[in-house]
Amino acid sequence: MKKYLLFLLALLFVDCAKDDFSNQVNSESKIVVEGWIEEDDFAQVLLSSSISVAEVIDSTNVLNHIIRSAKITISDGVNSEILRVKNDKDRVPPFVYYGTTLKGVAGKEYSLKIEYLNRIVEAVTTIPKSVVLERAEYVKKSSTDTTGYVFVTFEDPLNEKNYYQIATKIDKKEPIFVPSFYGNLDDKNFKTSTVGIQINRGVLLFPKTKFTPYFTDGDLIHVKLRTQNKEALDFWNSWQNEIVNSRNPIYPSNTSLRSNIKGGIGLWAGYGQSTLVVKTPAKK
Repeated sequence: MKKYLLFLLALLFVDCAKDDFSNQVNSESKIVVEGWIEEDDFAQVLLSSSISVAEVIDSTNVLNHIIRSAKITISDGVNSEILRVKNDKDRVPPFVYYGTTLKGVAGKEYSLKIEYLNRIVEAVTTIPKSVVLERAEYVKKSSTDTTGYVFVTFEDPLNEKNYYQIATKIDKKEPIFVPSFYGNLDDKNFKTSTVGIQINRGVLLFPKTKFTPYFTDGDLIHVKLRTQNKEALDFWNSWQNEIVNSRNPIYPSNTSLRSNIKGGIGLWAGYGQSTLVVKTPAKK
């Protein structure tokens, strides 16, 4: 399986503007968190330390900033568990903290506590109710094309405030779900409760092969509709803004990525989720 640097873990960004270079060089590195818990699944967390703008930023240096010896506790207010760390060879970086007993439940609040050296990092999130992904299909502009996009359909519940993210994963090519380009949605922008939207592939950092925004014949595509909180929506929109403006989200040129982490930077998010699998025509 091809290995990619997990795009969100690569948010080893500094939290001030590039023009304040001297302060960034001298400042202490921060703990960077990528953590999530989905409905009916266990928590996963990746940890690293932020990279100074004085350092070279590439996949090798990122690996040097991975944190593997922290104590991470997840709690729903009644039950709690300490996450274990494992080596997942299908990911780069390959170290993931994971849960095995505390499954996500819609409507519940989950706290995150990270203890590392003399630091404590904390965050809280809630899992929104899932919304069913009703349809996902592979669409090509012409029958002779070998590439296409995915078109998804779902019903946005009336009289409920919802924020969404659509993510995809190509079987045997991508070990993770990647947020789709322009796949972060606020239901205030929907004209009707029936939502149909075209989805292209999301952006990976440090890919092993040249990135293209299309899916191709022969792909087996997992498509996930996530419900998320406003904090997660704001984070992903700020991430996308850096990509759209051709800036490096590892350290934004003007502003920090949004964060809900106390004592660190990054994201701890709860997601509802619904997934479909899309088969494409065999590659000729």
